[in-house]
Amino acid sequence: MTRSAEVHRVTSETSIDVRLGLDVDEPPQIETNLPLLTHFLNAFAVHGRFALYVAATGDVEVDAHHLVEDVGIVIGSAFREALGDRRGIQRFGQRLMPMDEALVLCAVDISGRGQCFWSGDFPMRAIGTVASEVWPEFFHGFARQAGMTVHVRMMAGVNAHHVYEAAFKGLGQALHEACQRRYDTLPSTKGVLE
Repeated sequence: MTRSAEVHRVTSETSIDVRLGLDVDEPPQIETNLPLLTHFLNAFAVHGRFALYVAATGDVEVDAHHLVEDVGIVIGSAFREALGDRRGIQRFGQRLMPMDEALVLCAVDISGRGQCFWSGDFPMRAIGTVASEVWPEFFHGFARQAGMTVHVRMMAGVNAHHVYEAAFKGLGQALHEACQRRYDTLPSTKGVLE
């Protein structure tokens, strides 16, 4: 059975449609009204080797924060739904992701407990017109809704674009590893993931 999900979310600030296929490696189809988010989501899906369709618009003229966080929330919901009871998954995944001078660690535990731990001296310079402070909001929203523990730690880097793109790529690869089917049982010594 193919693990997939389709999630829609409409608020007064954003409108988001997401389709996710965990067992399908096909080119992503990403369209947002924030080009840098589109770019980062493409990198996330390509390096995660999952099928991802995103159509999202938000009130970016107010602040990119609403769209970035809400897209993280909806993609996290899609992962939670697609993983189902999580039986047989590897559960853990990690990547130390280089991008030129940048080096970012991403680690994932599909634990059922959604939280993101963000650490390191991340650059706070804007990338184009987008404030760098919005990017952690994607990861926090994603982790909460997906029910995953996510660690993102910057190890090195100067160029803000390189650092944040490495974080998105690293999350994609860590998820690819964690979502792989390796076992016949639930990967938990206590018998539940929550």
